[in-house]
This record gives sequence, C-alpha cells and structure tokens, in this order.
Amino acid sequence: MRKFPVLLSTIVAASTITLSTTSISAQSTGDLNKKIDELQQQQKELEQKRNNLQSDSQKTDKKINKNLDKQGAVEKEINSIDTDLQATLKQISTKESEITKTNQQVEELTTQIEQLKKEIVLLKERIKKREALLKDRLRNIQQNGGGMKYIEVILGSKSFGDFISRSSAVNTIMDQDKSIMEEHQADKIAVEKNKVDVENKKTEVVQKKQSLQNQKQDLVALKGQLDNQLSKKETLMASLKDEHKELEAYKVSVEEEQEILARQAEAAEKAKQLAQSEKSELEQLAREREKQQAEQQKASSSGSSNSSTANSGSSSNSSSNSNFSPSPSTGGGSGTGSTPPSQNGGGMLNYPISAPITSHYGPRGAFHHGTDFGAPIGTPVRSAASGVVIMTNTEAQAGMSGYGNVILVSHNINGQSYTTLYAHLNSIGVSQGQTVSAGQVIGASGNTGQSTGPHLHFEVHRGGWNGNKSNSIDPMSVLN
Repeated sequence: MRKFPVLLSTIVAASTITLSTTSISAQSTGDLNKKIDELQQQQKELEQKRNNLQSDSQKTDKKINKNLDKQGAVEKEINSIDTDLQATLKQISTKESEITKTNQQVEELTTQIEQLKKEIVLLKERIKKREALLKDRLRNIQQNGGGMKYIEVILGSKSFGDFISRSSAVNTIMDQDKSIMEEHQADKIAVEKNKVDVENKKTEVVQKKQSLQNQKQDLVALKGQLDNQLSKKETLMASLKDEHKELEAYKVSVEEEQEILARQAEAAEKAKQLAQSEKSELEQLAREREKQQAEQQKASSSGSSNSSTANSGSSSNSSSNSNFSPSPSTGGGSGTGSTPPSQNGGGMLNYPISAPITSHYGPRGAFHHGTDFGAPIGTPVRSAASGVVIMTNTEAQAGMSGYGNVILVSHNINGQSYTTLYAHLNSIGVSQGQTVSAGQVIGASGNTGQSTGPHLHFEVHRGGWNGNKSNSIDPMSVLN
C-alpha cells in the first residue's frame, strides 16, 4: 500500500518540474516574440520615416533649384537697374556741368549788365549836358528874335578877312549843332539797343538755366526711382539668399536625420538578431530540459517496480531534481538589451553622470533641448540604458558641430525607441554599431564644441534625433 503514495509523489514532482520549465520557457519566448514584433514594427516605422525624409529631401532640392533660378533672375534685374542707374548718374553729372556753365554765363551777363548800367549812366549824363547845351542855343535863338540870322552875321563883316572868319565860325557852329544832334540821337539809340540786347540775352540764359534745372530734377527723380527699385531687388536678393541658406541647412538636417534613422534601423536589426538568438537559445534549452524530464519520467516509471526503499530513493532524487528549476536570470530573457533598466520612481533611464545639474530643459534665450550637468573634465559618462551606439562625433556632420565630441545611442524600451545624446565630451570610449549596457562608461565629460565651461549636455529624444530637435523631451521626466 506504500507504493502508490510514493509513485504519486514521484509523478507530482516530475509534473511540477515540467510545468515550471514549460511556464518559464513560454513566458520568456513570449516576451522575446513580443520584443521581436516590436522591433520589426519599429523597423517599418523607421523605413517609412526614411522614405518620407527622402521625399522631403527631393522637395527641398526642387525648392533650392527654384530659389537659385529666382536669384539668377533678380541678379539680371539688379544688373539692368544698375546699368540704368549709372547712365542716369552720368546724365545728372552732365546736366550739373551744363548748369555750372550756365551759371557762369549768368554771372558774366550780370557783370555786363552792371557795366552797361554804368555806361547808361554816363550816356545819360552826356545826353543831359547836350540837352542843356541845345537848350542854351535855342534860348539864345529865341532871345534874338526867333531865329539865328547867320546872313546878317556874315554881311556885318568889317573886312574880307573878318568875312572869312565870320563864315568859318558860322559853318563851325552849324556843324557842331548838327554833330551834337547826331550824337545825341546815336547815344539814345545805342543805350536802348544795349539795354534790350543784354536783357534778352539774360532772359535767354536764365530760361536755359531753368530748363537745365528741370532736366536735372527729372533725372534726380529717375535716380530716386532706380535707387528704390535697386533697394527692393537687393532686399529680395538678400531674402532669397537667406532662404537658400535655410534650405541648405534643412537639407543637411534631413540628410543627418536620414543617416541617424539608417543607423537606428541597423541598431533595431541588431537588437532583433540578439532577441532571435536569445529566443533560439531558450528554445534549445527548453528542448533539452524536456528531454531530461522525459528521461527522468521514464526512469521513475521503470523504478516503480522496485522495493519501497528504492522508490523512496527515487523520490528523494526527484525532489532533489525539482530544485534544478532555472532561475529567472537564466531563462527569463533578461540578457543585455532584453529588458529596460530598473525604474526607480517611474523613470526608465539612469543618470548619465554623477554631477549636479547646472541648466534644465526648456526656454533659455534659445530653447535648451537638454539637461546640463556641471562636471570636471574627465568625469566618467555612462549610457543611460542598454542600446546600440548609432553615431559618434567622428562621423557627425556639420549640423552637429556645436556639440563638440558627441555620442548618440539608440534604445528600445517597452516597445518605444529612444535616442540619448551625450555632448561636449573630452573623450569617446565607444564606436558606431557597438552594443552598450545600462551604466556602461562610454566616454568622459569635457568642454568641446560650443561650450562655455566643462559640463555634460544630455538630451533624450523619443524616436530619432533630428536637426530641429522636434522629438526632444525633458530628460528629468524619464530619469530614475
């Protein structure tokens, strides 16, 4: 009657081993299958993002070409306007020279007018004297009876010589009177003529000067229009050049993001291969255990016909073998990269360095996309979680030059990909494609790149890093 309980005990013990092993194996392979599925989904998402970025890059190239075409057209317009402007400036210079000459002519005519005024004054004085002399003559004539009786003067001669003298005197007086009248008339005509000529000439020159000034004003107005057009075109050109720089910078950013996505895909593939390898190992281990359990069950069945003492020994051995159940660390799928680091206080990442925080994530003039830890040069920097190094500064492009020596690590935590960034390092201890574990030293803090002092700049991005840092999150929200 003692054989049945012993046999039952042996069967129960064997069943316990089988159930325990099967349960652990199922749980571990299930977790790994889930992780493999998540990594495959992540790879699909990364591929889609890369395709989107490729399309975006092609669109950016078209925008750049269109921008360059606009720059070429505007450059031609600027050259044309500049040519017109130079011609206008030359015309303005010519008009200014003509105006200067006209001003000289006006000044010369003004001097002539002043001289003529003086001459007119003299002529007027001479005319005045002649008029006075003529008035005296006329007065004498009137006093002597209304007319000069030249014949009586001649006949009143006392001798022939006196006759001759009186005749000559009369002729002389008559010639003088005639000359005075002729000069008087000529002076009047000359004064009037000179006055009219000079005034006409001055009027002509003043009109010419006014015409030149009007032409100059038109040219100056044209120059103002050309200056305005040139200013607008130069402003447009500057805007196009700024746009070109932004497009080029964006293109570089897209290329960098494509490179990082490609490396994240490589990291996901590597993690998937590790998970598949671990899954294969677990499945192999499970098969070996099942074989061992089958052999134990067969040995137990064949031993049931032995004596109760033998059965007791077998039961004892079975009990001993039941303690062989693998520990979770062996069969639980917790190898490097298979489970996230411990989460204290809800965080999923470990602190990358032992140092005080000197600057937090958020607005700081320009937005600060990370957390700064003040640390002396050479302080060990550790990976915040297990993952794969996807980039170091030796391969970083121009868009990341401000980071100095930098490391980017890709992680897969609870089905979500993250990228951590460690910048301004003094030295780097890992290389692209290398697998790292949580807490592993990957470099040393420094003061490289655009840094104002020794510190570690630490960023966390949900997904991949990009030039706009649109995926960045506050590191303090995920640190332990």
